Amino acid sequence: MYIGRFVVVGPGIGAYRVSSRSFPNRRVVDRDGTLTVGSTPGAPETDNPYVSYNCARRVATPTGEPLAVLGNGSHVDPIAEKLELGYPARDALATPLLALDFEKDDYDTPRVAGVIGAETATIGTVRRDALLVEAVESPTLVATYERDAPGAYDLEATDAGAAASEVLDDDFEHPVCAAGATVDDDGVSLAFDNGE
Repeated sequence: MYIGRFVVVGPGIGAYRVSSRSFPNRRVVDRDGTLTVGSTPGAPETDNPYVSYNCARRVATPTGEPLAVLGNGSHVDPIAEKLELGYPARDALATPLLALDFEKDDYDTPRVAGVIGAETATIGTVRRDALLVEAVESPTLVATYERDAPGAYDLEATDAGAAASEVLDDDFEHPVCAAGATVDDDGVSLAFDNGE
């Protein structure tokens, strides 16, 4: 089954996977502590605005609570910025998702994102017909296609690298690359797996 790009979040852990039929020549790179999806060297040039974006960011809230944001597009940065200003996770997700809306491509691709704290997690999506944001108590997946409403996911990983690898190796079609995040009282750990 092809479900497109997806986010999985639960308290303390999460992951994001790029799945693509149209742009398989992408990878995740670490840019000063922010994980960014971009084209691989030698990939055909494109002016598609949805191909390169930050997919995972560390956040320090005004209270010092460490958080991580994962998502499939340009909304990751404004979500992180809202959290840095002290917005609750629900509002930090809902505000940019509503403002940016679904992607204006040929498929009306939904935007998906999640916020992870050491003991909390919130997941959200905006699609043509709905804005859904909810707190979750166990690993939960939301994808751009087929599974476009939050639902349970059996994530067994316990660290960021294993989370990235686990979602990349999942049976969903057209895996490209993945990012993982863990959050505990000591901070945020980010990792990625480009399937190499």
